[in-house]
Amino acid sequence: MLKFYKGSILFTLICLAAAAWYVWMQTGTLTGTASLLWIVVVLSILEVSLSFDNAVVNAKVLEEMDEVWQRRFLTWGMVIAVFGMRVIFPLAIVAIAAGLGPVDTIKLSLNDPERYEEIVSSAHVGIAGFGGAFLAMVGLKYFFDSDKDVHWIKAIEERLSSFARIEALEIALLLVALYLISLLLPQDEALTFIIAGTLGIVTFIAVEAISTILEMQDEARAAAGAVARSGLGGFLYLNVLDGSFSFDGVIGAFALSNNMVVIALGLSIGAMFVRSMTIMLVQKGTLAQYRYLENGAFWAIVTLGVIMLLSAKYHIPEAVTGLIGAVLIGLSLWWSVRWQKRHPNAAG
Repeated sequence: MLKFYKGSILFTLICLAAAAWYVWMQTGTLTGTASLLWIVVVLSILEVSLSFDNAVVNAKVLEEMDEVWQRRFLTWGMVIAVFGMRVIFPLAIVAIAAGLGPVDTIKLSLNDPERYEEIVSSAHVGIAGFGGAFLAMVGLKYFFDSDKDVHWIKAIEERLSSFARIEALEIALLLVALYLISLLLPQDEALTFIIAGTLGIVTFIAVEAISTILEMQDEARAAAGAVARSGLGGFLYLNVLDGSFSFDGVIGAFALSNNMVVIALGLSIGAMFVRSMTIMLVQKGTLAQYRYLENGAFWAIVTLGVIMLLSAKYHIPEAVTGLIGAVLIGLSLWWSVRWQKRHPNAAG
């Protein structure tokens, strides 16, 4: 198992060394350095706990991609995840909200972290609407599937699967949820929330459309005798999904530190371990081995989407979010083991 995490361990050591050097230059004391290094470690653990369900869903998509695109997800995708979502995304929010240029935004994040945190946090309603809607669509799309034949919570999942024949029902349900939550918000925030949530739904549909078009092209090439699978559609889907998962982690990180460098290093370590975990799940065939693990992950995603939407009005600690996801996945894993013992000769 260690072979899957060699890169993550090396990346962690590099990030901790960089963090130690940066913090020492800022504080000049062993106590201050140790304190901020501990925050980096806690942030990395927080990221992993919030994103384990992300790893399971990523593995489901990666199983259908060839090894080339799996490696690209671990390399190029990591660059997007670290520099795109953990660094550039918060900076872009501040730049747009404060009307600053890129250089001035970076200076603000380094020299006035309190103001930087305030601006990023002020964009939480829009982030909650977009990220929550996208994640909810990911989860609902999985359960509103008439071809789905493995049901963990049968009373609910079988009913949702039967409703899949009603076209776009999940979109209608989510739009109603967005409207109801917006009624709890002040007028200006309600409009932001509705627009962001709608854009989250549109983004999901757009990514699905791109994936479908690319799959059609692959099928056409296969029919012509060519053996090729681009994997680009899945790659795009995975990175948008990762971005949606990272929203709450980025915002929640400010509860521990408002230092942009510390936050970026801590979350990046966690993101790297999540990617290594994803590759391990694919290559070890864990999803096939544990019958209900995938179901548990998607229930966790639906729950996270709902929590993100509600966080536009109510403060919900990240520890609660991570705990709920861990419990759902743990229960699905235990249920899978129990099922396998009862059906030792059945395929996973």
